[in-house]
Amino acid sequence: MEDQGYRLTGPRRSVIALLDSKGEGFSTEEICGELPNVGRATVYRTIKLLVETGVVCKLSFPDGAAKYSLARAEHHHHTLCVKCGRVGEFRASTIERLLRTIGEDISGDIVGHSIEFHIVCEDCLAKSAP
Repeated sequence: MEDQGYRLTGPRRSVIALLDSKGEGFSTEEICGELPNVGRATVYRTIKLLVETGVVCKLSFPDGAAKYSLARAEHHHHTLCVKCGRVGEFRASTIERLLRTIGEDISGDIVGHSIEFHIVCEDCLAKSAP
């Protein structure tokens, strides 16, 4: 972030530390609740900037809700539970091969992509089982 000309302020550090402390995603409301000393508008501006600079990933649910998670260095994709909101990360060699093939078929350079699977997680499935 600093190499892109942005200062790593106290509130920005707090948001990054919160997202780093737990491996799953947070909504902006959850971030505000966890960081009561950081103003709501500051949280929203910080999240917007962190997404724009690639520090944070925005994860979109089918109902329009969004959660945010720290962008890890290694390449991965996400699962989003539509019942409880749990965010998971996974890597799949099949998807990576498909992406390479798609890259060969596209005229131009792919500069990014996002793959999210909307699921019902194992815990939610277990709760709904008779």
